[in-house]
Amino acid sequence: MSAVGSPALPSPHVRAKRRRRRAEILEAALRAFRDQGYHATTLDDIAARVGVRKTALYHYFPDKEAILYACHRESLLEVGRLIEEARRGYGTAAEQLAHVIREHVRLMTDTLQGSPFAFDVGALSPGHERRVIAARDAYERQLRAIIEEGVRRGEFAAVSPKVAVFAILGAINWIARWYRPEGPVGGAELGRQFAEHLVGGLTCRRAR
Repeated sequence: MSAVGSPALPSPHVRAKRRRRRAEILEAALRAFRDQGYHATTLDDIAARVGVRKTALYHYFPDKEAILYACHRESLLEVGRLIEEARRGYGTAAEQLAHVIREHVRLMTDTLQGSPFAFDVGALSPGHERRVIAARDAYERQLRAIIEEGVRRGEFAAVSPKVAVFAILGAINWIARWYRPEGPVGGAELGRQFAEHLVGGLTCRRAR
C-alpha cells in the first residue's frame, strides 16, 4: 500500500506497456520522417501510423520536436553502447572499427529504418540541438581514438583520423537517403559490406 498522500506507482505491467507504446510512436515517426520528411510530417500522420488519435501522443511527447529529439537521443545512446561493445569484445583496432560500422549500419537500417533523422538537427530547439551535437561529437572522438590506435599499432596506414571518421560517418549517414527496408540487401549484409570496404580502405594502402 502506498503512503498516505503519495500517488501509487504504476505496476511493472503498466510501465512495460508504456515503454512499448513509446517505442511504437518513435518507430512510426521514423517511418514517417523517412517517407515524407520531418517538416512535412504532422502529429496526425504519426498517430495514424500507430493506430491511435493524435491526443494519445501527448501522453508521451508534448510535440513533434520532442519526438525528433527522442529519436536522436535513443540513437546516440545506442551508438555509444557500440563503442563499449567494441572495446570489450575485440582486441585489434580493425576489429573494433569493423564492429562499430556493422552495428551502426544495422542501427540505421533495422532500428531506424533508414530514416533521415541525422539530417534534421537544425529542426531541434537550440537546447536540444546543442545536446545532440555534443553527443555526436563525443561519438566521433571515440571513433577517431580507435583509428589513432590502429595507426600507432601499424594496423592502419598513416591517415588523418578526423578525415577517416568523416568519410566513414558520411557513408553510413547517406544510407538514410537511399535505403529501403523492402530492398534486396538486408541490414546485416549491408553492414558486412560497409565494414569490409571502409576498414579495408584504411589497411589496403599499407599492404600495397
